[in-house]
Amino acid sequence: MAAVGSRAPDFSTRNQHGEEIRLSQYAGHPVVLVFYPYAFSGVCTSELTALRDRPELLASAQFLAISCDPLFTLRAYADHQELGFSLLTDFWPHGAIASSYGVFDAERGCARRGTFVIDAAGVIRWSVLNAMPEARNPDDYAEALSALTRRK
Repeated sequence: MAAVGSRAPDFSTRNQHGEEIRLSQYAGHPVVLVFYPYAFSGVCTSELTALRDRPELLASAQFLAISCDPLFTLRAYADHQELGFSLLTDFWPHGAIASSYGVFDAERGCARRGTFVIDAAGVIRWSVLNAMPEARNPDDYAEALSALTRRK
């Protein structure tokens, strides 16, 4: 897994609207990368809708949710769940972004449930990896982001 204190691996992919997104375009702002296994699955939906329902948390950083699902699946999923943040595809090359962060499950062909909080300078400041069936707690993201502001 990409280590806390290391530079976050840059990447380029597309969001659910087909727009090119590069991690480095958010330099100067905190970013939260939320890797999740599958769109439309129960635990993933509960996690992403929990974020959707926390506008104050979403306003504190750029949230980028990443799965190995194809772009059109992500568009249908975002529309169905009314997700206002970017869902990024790691479909091709399959799992390349998740692999660069050490959270790709090659046996299942999907991202594991990993999260990385990246500071304005592009350094990973906090991370967590949960088991597949275990949802992450958005309060942990809030605490990690709060620690970034205390660090300044």
